[in-house]
Amino acid sequence: MGKLINIGFGNVVNTSKVIAVINPDSAPIKRMIQNAKDQGTAIDATQGRRTKSVIVMENNQIVLSALQPETLTNRFQGKATSKDDENE
Repeated sequence: MGKLINIGFGNVVNTSKVIAVINPDSAPIKRMIQNAKDQGTAIDATQGRRTKSVIVMENNQIVLSALQPETLTNRFQGKATSKDDENE
């Protein structure tokens, strides 16, 4: 099992299962999110907040996070700062 990282609000993902962290603003990504919701493969970890990043997992599931992709990337690389924790 890989390292677990916080993706916001106490939710964590296994870093060894992550394929990509994507900004959700483009139309193709919005379609991907809607398709995953329709198929039941979307995991919403936003706690009702705006989706700011989409985490694509290797089992074809996607995880929606309220944290910026840059924040998640820093956490993957072990560069978490106190500013990152303020955004939760």
